[in-house]
Amino acid sequence: MVKDDVRDIIKTLCSYKKVEIIAGAVCADHVHLCVSIPPKRSISDFVGYLKGKSALMIFGKHPELGSKWDRSFWARGYYVATVGNVNEETVKEYIRRQTEESMNEEKKSYRPL
Repeated sequence: MVKDDVRDIIKTLCSYKKVEIIAGAVCADHVHLCVSIPPKRSISDFVGYLKGKSALMIFGKHPELGSKWDRSFWARGYYVATVGNVNEETVKEYIRRQTEESMNEEKKSYRPL
């Protein structure tokens, strides 16, 4: 399943860069991550690395996801916030709720043949 592969690839790439995953959720059409990035790494460099390498790895496992001409897996942008104005538990709770909402949406849209 693609979602399982995305989850495994993100975990692998984070471990390569010594980035700790505090909380995360792979939803149907987006990903939420709360990570601890070493101070020597810039956030934009890490996100670029994560999106670029993961897309290559995902297309390697699932070539049917992109055509010869269109090989984009992730959206161009991303949203980042630091955990300074809210505590870590608030972020974890937000990710947990987003995961539940995504699962409920997937169940609602499931239509057996």
